[in-house]
Amino acid sequence: MTKVMQGIRVLEVAQFTFVPAAGAVLADWGADVIKIEHPVRGDTQRGFLNMGGVTLDPQRHTLFEHPNRGKRSVGIDISTPEGQEVLYELAKTADVFLTNYLPQVRQKNKFDVEHIKAVNPNIIYARGSALGNKGPEREVGGFDGTCFWSRSGVAIAMTPEEMEGPLGQGIPAFGDSIGGMFIAGGISAALLHRERTGESPEMDVSLLSAAIWASGASIAQVAETGIMSRNTMPVSGGGARNPFQGNYRTSDGGTINMCTLSPTGHIKSLFDHVGLPELADDPRFSEARALFENSGACSDLLVKAFAGQPFEYWRQHLKSFTGQWAPIQSFHEILTDEQALANDMIIEVDAADGSDRKLKLVRSPVQFDGAAIDTCRSPIASEHTEIVLMELGIEWEKIEEYKAKGAIA
Repeated sequence: MTKVMQGIRVLEVAQFTFVPAAGAVLADWGADVIKIEHPVRGDTQRGFLNMGGVTLDPQRHTLFEHPNRGKRSVGIDISTPEGQEVLYELAKTADVFLTNYLPQVRQKNKFDVEHIKAVNPNIIYARGSALGNKGPEREVGGFDGTCFWSRSGVAIAMTPEEMEGPLGQGIPAFGDSIGGMFIAGGISAALLHRERTGESPEMDVSLLSAAIWASGASIAQVAETGIMSRNTMPVSGGGARNPFQGNYRTSDGGTINMCTLSPTGHIKSLFDHVGLPELADDPRFSEARALFENSGACSDLLVKAFAGQPFEYWRQHLKSFTGQWAPIQSFHEILTDEQALANDMIIEVDAADGSDRKLKLVRSPVQFDGAAIDTCRSPIASEHTEIVLMELGIEWEKIEEYKAKGAIA
């Protein structure tokens, strides 16, 4: 693949998923991402071995692999003067400094923007935070469950009014992964700005801002009209105004999502596909305006038609329908989805356990020149400390001295 970030070095002082996900994207694109981890415990997320009732193998830690594949790990205790000395030596060689530590921690351990810019004025300093780098809560931490899902309004919007309370976030690192992509994009823009002007800006992305942007169309609607659209309880049938838009149950309990927002030009095609060709000539349904006025009657007929065949039948049969639709799939099914696989959306890397069984991961969403990414597993904690420090020109005796003081691993 075209390694658009080849030659760019990213120094990542971050934990969990949100900001490390940005590092993973940049590594996918060819950057040399050096992940700084505590020399004893590593990234705290390495210790998360039970997620949603699923026990994770520390040698095949998918929650850690997702945001950390393709990086090199250097173990540094950044709370010590010697560790900070090593960090500064690395910062001198880096194009980007990437962090999600809280402001008070950055100041205490002397890796806030003024400390890093003092040793490398040309570095891009990129921060990820829970709630933003300004305001009364800038020192408050959080996760995507608190900031992206709960505080942003997303949880309420996704929950039908009939339910007792808001839905919980069912996908680990959901907002983290989305927000990490935003950080990677911002870094790309900042690097371009530096190339054109010589200026190296600071940049910020928060989980709250990522969620608000992702919900921007709805928030603008609320600001303009005061009316908030919410999710509805699942039923088989079309919308109140458009029967070509809705979820339809199949005979075996599957669901087909019809999403033909503009039925004009697709009316005959759908009725032919569901075995009701005569409806295309029915004046109630033959053109879009009439179809909308008689949405309920059309929806009832489509409910019965879809219920007459199993999910896999519709999945294959509707491929020649001219409008827009989708099979509603699980994550199990996306792993074998023909289109996803044809576009290299699922990748495989060797696992740290040394077995022949590959780890399946998801590539970052941007693809260059239609090529699959070339990456590797996430590093073992402190796996590359000695190699990276020797690349900096630090003598072996000095490395041993740092180790003896507990500054590195």
